[in-house]
Amino acid sequence: MTQPRAGTLFVDHGDVLALLPMSECVDAMTEALRTLALGGALLPLRTVVRLPDGPNAFALMPAALREPSALGAKVITVFPGNDATPYDSHQGAVLLFDMEFGRLIAILDASTITALRTAAVTAVATRLLARPEARTLALLGAGVQAETHLESISLVRPIDEVRVWSRSGDRARRFAEKFGATGRRIVACPSAREAVDGADVVCTITSSREPVLLGDWIAPGTHVNAVGASLATSRELDSAAVAKSRLYVDRRESTLNEGGDFLVPKREGLIGDDHIVGEIGELLVDPPRAQGRRSPQEITLFKSLGLAIEDVAAARRIYDRAIATGAGKWLELGGLRDAHA
Repeated sequence: MTQPRAGTLFVDHGDVLALLPMSECVDAMTEALRTLALGGALLPLRTVVRLPDGPNAFALMPAALREPSALGAKVITVFPGNDATPYDSHQGAVLLFDMEFGRLIAILDASTITALRTAAVTAVATRLLARPEARTLALLGAGVQAETHLESISLVRPIDEVRVWSRSGDRARRFAEKFGATGRRIVACPSAREAVDGADVVCTITSSREPVLLGDWIAPGTHVNAVGASLATSRELDSAAVAKSRLYVDRRESTLNEGGDFLVPKREGLIGDDHIVGEIGELLVDPPRAQGRRSPQEITLFKSLGLAIEDVAAARRIYDRAIATGAGKWLELGGLRDAHA
C-alpha cells in the first residue's frame, strides 16, 4: 500500500478567498444541501458552550458527507460584541480529515469560510424562492455578511438597488460608499423599515437577539432570508413576520432545536411544526420533495442556521483546489508512523 503523504495543509484567509470564488461556493452549497436531502450526510446538532456573563459562545460542529466525500468539523467562537472591534464575530478553524486513514489533512480559516458559505447558502435559497424579476435588495446589517451577501445574491438575481441599514449609521454609510461604485444604487437608510419598504429581497444579517424586522413592514411578494440569529433564544424577525410567511429551512432538526425565529412564535401558539414547508435541499432533488413559491404575491422566508456540512463541503472544495494549484502551507503534525517500525 502506498504510504499517505505526511503533513497537514494550512489554508489562511487569503488562500480561502483565492481558492473558493463565490460562484463556486454557491455550487458547492447546492451540492451539499442536495446530498443532505438525499440522506447522504451525518450531521449531529452542534455542541454550544455558552460562556458566563454574556452572549459569547464556543461551538463544535462535526459532519460527514457522502458527496462530496468529506469528513470534518468546525471549531469556532462566536463573540457578537466583536462587531464594534477589529475582530470578526466568528473565529476558529475548519478541520478536514480524510476518509481512508482518518488523517487530519487540512486546517482552514473558519472566519472566511463562514462568511462565504453562509452567503452562498442564502444565494441558493434566493435563487429557488425569490421572484425572478427581483431587483431591490435590503440588507439589515452592514458587517462582513453584508459584503458577502451583496456578492452572492447579485449572482442569482439582477440586483440594481441596495438599501442597507445598521444600528451604527456610520457603518451603513461606509458600506454604501465602499460599494457605491459597483454600478448599482446603494443607499444607507436611517431605519430598518425604510430599507425594507418595497424591497424584493430582504436579508437580516445582524447580531441582534431581538427582532429588527417586523411583519407589518413586509410587502407581498418579498423573499426574506433570516440569517443572523442561530440560538433558540435569539431572533431577528417578530412572530408576525414568521407567521405570515411560507417558511423554508436549511434543516428541520436544527430549526426545531436551535431556531429562535421559529421557536418563539411556536411557543406563542401562532405556528406549529407544520409551518415549515421544507428544507432547501428538498427543492434541489429530482423530483422535488417540497413545493417552492406558488405565486408572485407570496411572502417566502428562508431561516438559515448554518450547517457543518456547509463548512466541510467548502473545505473539501478548497483542499482539492489547493492540491491542484500548490496553494497553502504544509505543517508537520505527526500521525504517520515509520513504515519500517
